[in-house]
Amino acid sequence: MTRGLGAVSGVAAAVLAVIYVLGQMAEWAGWLGSAGGPESSSTALGVYVLLTPSLLLGPAFVVMVACVFALSSPDRRAAAAAALVFAGGYAVLTGLVYFSQLTFVAPRLASAEVAVIPFRFTPFASFLYSVDLLGYSWMSLSCGLLVWALPRGQARGAKMALLGTALLLPFLVLQFVWRELIYVAAAWAVTFPFATALLAGWFRRTP
Repeated sequence: MTRGLGAVSGVAAAVLAVIYVLGQMAEWAGWLGSAGGPESSSTALGVYVLLTPSLLLGPAFVVMVACVFALSSPDRRAAAAAALVFAGGYAVLTGLVYFSQLTFVAPRLASAEVAVIPFRFTPFASFLYSVDLLGYSWMSLSCGLLVWALPRGQARGAKMALLGTALLLPFLVLQFVWRELIYVAAAWAVTFPFATALLAGWFRRTP
């Protein structure tokens, strides 16, 4: 049961991440109605395309990490527990941001009520953007701890991808100082889907 749930949640996390990445590429290209690039605010269409998979990604990641915790050996249980705590923090913080944008902001953007939107998500220039960065910083910490939580000698590819995601943490946190760091942090689009897909495979292979 646990391994099956871990495999399903790992696949779900990988698929949702890829859907988000494709949407983000379209957003930066200006295909969703914004001015394009990483500093532009999304239109209602952009909010729905980008944040629907992002909202679902949080629970999928938490379930996957919970399955790693359930299967962890006693000597690695502390790292697995810490990974689960940070995963939950990521899901709560980003869920707050994305749910508010999908249910409060996007409908007002669609009806052109721009003047009455107090909590619009604006890259580099809004409170909710800082909350989002904190959430993804905690995801990075969770991924780093998962490297220690997984059994020695197993899931080596997944561990490398998880470590790659963890090493992106400073490039997330320091974006308010140097906005150009977002282009380095964008490596998440490769490291995270690979990590979750490879973990799904590990859940299926291990007895």
